[in-house]
This record gives sequence, C-alpha cells and structure tokens, in this order.
Amino acid sequence: MALLLIRHGETDFNTGRVVQFPDTPLGEVGLAQAEALGASLRSRALRLVVASDYLRARMTAERIVAHTRAPLVESPHWRERNFGELRGRPYSEFGDLDIFARDFLPPGGESWTDFDSRVDRAWSELIAHGDDGEGDIAVVTHGLVLRSLLERVLDIGGHVVEPGITVANTSVTIVDHVPPWRVLELAAVSHLTDGARDGAAV
Repeated sequence: MALLLIRHGETDFNTGRVVQFPDTPLGEVGLAQAEALGASLRSRALRLVVASDYLRARMTAERIVAHTRAPLVESPHWRERNFGELRGRPYSEFGDLDIFARDFLPPGGESWTDFDSRVDRAWSELIAHGDDGEGDIAVVTHGLVLRSLLERVLDIGGHVVEPGITVANTSVTIVDHVPPWRVLELAAVSHLTDGARDGAAV
C-alpha cells in the first residue's frame, strides 16, 4: 500500500499568479492535466480518493474517480492555506512583501502555525484511513499543503527538496504508508506529455 499525494490541476489563477479563491476552477490546461492523471492511475489499485473540498481539487479528484472507480471523500482539512483578504490579488501587487514568510499573518487569514496544525490533522485523518484495508489511497490537495508535509512530516531520504518548494500541478508524490513515511517518488509528472508549468503556489 502507498499514499499518493497529488496537487490539483492548473487554474488560470496559477498561470496569472493570483492568490486563489476556494471556488477557483481548473482552466483548460488543468482539465487536460487532470484527465491525463486519471488515465495514468487507471491500472493502480486505488481503494479511496481523498480530496480538499475546494473546487480545483474536487475537479481533479473527479477525473481520478472517473478512471479508477474509487470512492471519493472530501475533507476541509486538506484545503489550501487561507490567505483571507489577499485572495483575488496578483502577486505583483505585494512588492517586497513575502506573503509566505513564517511570521506573516494574512489579514483575515491563517497563520503558518494554524495551517501546519490543520495539515497535521489532515495527515492523522489520512493515516486512520490507511488502517482500514488494502490498496493505495490518493489525496488531491494544494501546493502549500504539500510543502508543509515535505518540510515537516515526510522522510524525503535522498530526494532534494528546495526551501519553499512548489510542486507542479497534478504532480504525484508517492509515500510509504508506514512511519517514517518515506517518499518513494517525488512530484512525478510523467503522465503529462508536455510537462507541467510551475504556476503559483496558492
């Protein structure tokens, strides 16, 4: 059994480098990415797909479910970090302000400490699902959620993870299902014939 940690497909806000809303949908490229991802997982023994309830994650997860017939469960714990009043604003407006700095609290949003705690709850929830049976579990979530896990929770072994990593849209990180949760494959995008854009982190 393995855990497949997946970033949602590309949105127009990703390419436009705009802080996203919960209801930001996949763009045309993102829909094609999600379809290719789903097709690539068709032969995998998935017993469950867990997804953030944000629209871009749900749309990506639905393509996986269409190809694999695995049941889908949504969880708010897998949501992207809440940037509050910064949502809808382009990164270019922030100038020298680093909205990802550990000590920056977005107005009306979520601190890094609160966000990391929520990601930990999501991880505990996932591990509990893993105790329920055989087969792989896929999780469709967001860039900063994956960054939080890679920097704090997962055993990256010989993989190189740069500070402030942003994994590509629909990339798949495969993790062993038992502690220390070793990363077996990092941010793979082999299902994307033309590669993947970096996009924006959130």
